[in-house]
Amino acid sequence: MSEQDIKSGPLEYRTENGRLAVLGFWIFLAAEIALFSTLFATYAVLYGRTADAPLPGELFEPTGTLIMTFILLTSSFTCGIAIHEMRRGSKKGLITWLIITLVLGLSFLGFEIQEFIHYTHEGATIQSSAYWSAFFVLAGTHGLHVTLGIGWAILLLIQVMKRGLTPVTSRKVFIIGLYWHFLDVVWIFIFTGVYLLGMVM
Repeated sequence: MSEQDIKSGPLEYRTENGRLAVLGFWIFLAAEIALFSTLFATYAVLYGRTADAPLPGELFEPTGTLIMTFILLTSSFTCGIAIHEMRRGSKKGLITWLIITLVLGLSFLGFEIQEFIHYTHEGATIQSSAYWSAFFVLAGTHGLHVTLGIGWAILLLIQVMKRGLTPVTSRKVFIIGLYWHFLDVVWIFIFTGVYLLGMVM
């Protein structure tokens, strides 16, 4: 890539620090992949070991899970639009779509918390069995990451409002976008490997 291509490219890539930060975050995501791979492997080993606790097929509700999936995947779409608006140089467009993304993320968390409370009332807790321990650790770790992502994005919104679109703020917004898309990909695996398979148990 020539120097001219770099200068005319996306704002987040126009400085050496920006390019190195994005590369470093990709390396960080590789570590996150290792973390979730370990959690999925643990879940797979403990699948079906429910002891005397309720079966997941008795508690998992297709409607609620589909709503959660739709909300999170939609938030990935709106996050992509936010990045597109940033690259167009539209501070207002970026802020608007990032706020919509945050609202969707908070809605997802609300549904997940409500779901966990329901499971607990039905007798499925992290202490109930090996299966439910694996489930709550896996889904809870993803939910914690979503929570951290929301807090991170709120701080970035404040920075963008104060400082505008600069190579530094653009780089940070682009990185949070990568993070958010990563969480959506993880959720697709949770939806298919945990909820869909659990419904037939």
